[in-house]
Amino acid sequence: MYFRQTRYVVQQGDSLASIAERFNTSVQNIIYQNQLPSTVIYIGQQLSVPLLFDRNVYWVQPGDSLYSIAENFGTSVEELRSLNQLPVNMIYIGQQLLIPDQTESDYYTVQPQDSLQSISDRFHTSVQNIKHLNSLSSNTIYIGQRLMVPEEDIRQTVYTVKAGDSLFSIAKRYNTTVESIMALNNLEAMDLTIGQRLTIPVYSEVIVNANNVNVRQSPSSSANVVAQMDRGARLPLLGVQGDWYRIALFNGNPGWISKTVTTLRAHDGSKPIIQILGYYTLEEGPTLPSSYESFVTNIEQISQNGLFLFRIDKNNPTTIEKFGEFNDAEIQALVRLGHRHNVKMLATVHNLLYDEGVELAKRVIHELVSSPQNMTAFALNLVRLIERYGLDGVDIDIEDVFEEDRDRLTQLYRVIGRVLDERGYFFSTAVPSKTGPTDPSVFAKPFDYPNLHQPTDQFVVMLYNEHGWPGSGPGPVVSIGRMERVLRYSMSVMPKEKIVAAVSVFGFDFNLQTGRAAYATYDRAMALARQYNKEIIFDEETQTPMFAYTDAQGVKHEVWFENRASILAKARLADRLGIRGLALWRLGMEDKAIWTMLRDEAVVEKMGLEQ
Repeated sequence: MYFRQTRYVVQQGDSLASIAERFNTSVQNIIYQNQLPSTVIYIGQQLSVPLLFDRNVYWVQPGDSLYSIAENFGTSVEELRSLNQLPVNMIYIGQQLLIPDQTESDYYTVQPQDSLQSISDRFHTSVQNIKHLNSLSSNTIYIGQRLMVPEEDIRQTVYTVKAGDSLFSIAKRYNTTVESIMALNNLEAMDLTIGQRLTIPVYSEVIVNANNVNVRQSPSSSANVVAQMDRGARLPLLGVQGDWYRIALFNGNPGWISKTVTTLRAHDGSKPIIQILGYYTLEEGPTLPSSYESFVTNIEQISQNGLFLFRIDKNNPTTIEKFGEFNDAEIQALVRLGHRHNVKMLATVHNLLYDEGVELAKRVIHELVSSPQNMTAFALNLVRLIERYGLDGVDIDIEDVFEEDRDRLTQLYRVIGRVLDERGYFFSTAVPSKTGPTDPSVFAKPFDYPNLHQPTDQFVVMLYNEHGWPGSGPGPVVSIGRMERVLRYSMSVMPKEKIVAAVSVFGFDFNLQTGRAAYATYDRAMALARQYNKEIIFDEETQTPMFAYTDAQGVKHEVWFENRASILAKARLADRLGIRGLALWRLGMEDKAIWTMLRDEAVVEKMGLEQ
């Protein structure tokens, strides 16, 4: 059995029995996990608590109150006090609070003219169900009230036509278009009947069905051309005017495209709707191919592309060097291809893989953030990089940082954000994952989530560090449980709509004798399973495929990796939590069935007007 874990700091009055009961686990599990010689514990001691079932833990922030935390998580002060055994409403900064599990429900904020009946119609449930979920004694509700609604219905809305309704009024009410409602419900005419049930689109797009199609500045064939699209390009629908669709482009701008060269597709929310950021690298060796083939083959299922081709120069950290061998024309052509399929193209700029190792990487950032002049020079060099290759922005992937540079790193991001925003460029950052402000990971400590995210347009949380690092032991690179805990913490300190969960498409072959882990692409994992005639086991607890084998020298191994099913589970979680989507590290290492899954069992949303 594989357990998810959380960190807990022993409080006055705690015992192993009370902690085990609180976290729905056992005393023996806690003793085993922490290698305790006895049941004796002391105040302030940090314990790793194995969780048999999902529990969400929140760390109290400055300015928090039980009321604000309850409101943020859609629960009540009374429920928080009961779950955490709090005698009064007083809490303190850094305190860990259990948050009631919300996996079966979501929340709706009451709008003007709403009633329990209209809300129940909207979410395809009953008035009695909503009253029961919210402990309502009457049908009275008020504007701004947060009501719990069944999560399984939150993305799918079925509306029952009433007297006086028209397709125009319904489309306006749900912020969609008449054309989208007609397409989703297979309507051939605009006539409606009272009592008719209509499925409301959650997301609509138009698909280009011709080659070299012009996108124009306004709805006219004589208007300026602002972009050109290839057949198959997918464009988020913003509105309709006459024979033209208003759409969103890769660069964050709107445009207009003729109905005659497109097909409208409306989605009802029954499948996960997410964006996909694909990371792109050059070839890393005979078993690690470049990302090119995967990118061009699956381009319609990719919303953004992060070109992992640029590194902060160790000799002058205000400048950026090429990471790998390529010429400018090759990358410029790749960017143009992405744009013709409505993919936002970003330069991923990192401080990794220097010959001198991690300590040098940290010193590079230390010098970069040592003065405002350095920060500004670096930001301006990012602008030059964007303009040199015709990109849409940057994805800053600074990972190795001294903890003492935490505040200066945040200041660097503010400078980058200001410089890019002034020029209309997109600012994404990729950061190590953490489950809370007191996460013990030294790797993640320099990253101040509550402040670091503020200057950015997008916050990519890199989840692939659960297992695979020296001393980690065998296990999944990204389990579904840790993914949810990290994301729930992130959502507590920033808007969830800007969060992207970066997950691995690779795995590790763990040598149980040496404790070392070897990188394994999907193809490598499957080759090992065939070589040793092993069946793939899908671990339900972690939602990850794995198998074990013994090599020719008698050494035992475990292989944990990712496949279509594990990425689908992560896509569903991203959709349920309402974050922007997933990032895949990296293109070219994945199970090819991931792409048919994204095409058939999910909806990949291209970038809208997020900037």
